[in-house]
Amino acid sequence: MTINENLVRSVIEEVLKNYQAENSGCAVTQKSAPVPETGGLTLTEGAIAEEGRKSDEVVIAVAPAFGKFQNATIVKVPHREVLRQVIAGIEEEGMKARVIRVTHTSDVGMIAHRAAKLSGSGIGIGIQAKGTTVIHQKDLM
Repeated sequence: MTINENLVRSVIEEVLKNYQAENSGCAVTQKSAPVPETGGLTLTEGAIAEEGRKSDEVVIAVAPAFGKFQNATIVKVPHREVLRQVIAGIEEEGMKARVIRVTHTSDVGMIAHRAAKLSGSGIGIGIQAKGTTVIHQKDLM
């Protein structure tokens, strides 16, 4: 592979496009369909996710490949079951869950940070397609 000016320019343009999308909020979409008890995972991409205002809300942010290009974790747990259990745990604590997809990164720390910033309670959970999960609080780095 030869590195030339055109290759460098195209890489820089792609990075800048992703950076602009991240900072404008365009890289995050809210899911509108609940996770079913049985059957396949059905997540419907909806509007751009906005910052929550309810103090009892926890945002679950999934990675770009979650339920789209991959359907199970590295230990073969189906994504629908992961979401079902996480949502059940949130509801057990008297909170409400909102599921979004972060498309600008697969870094689970950044996914969880974005979830926390969009969560009304300030608590966010990031989940990678392979199953790695991080719980984050919005006022932490």
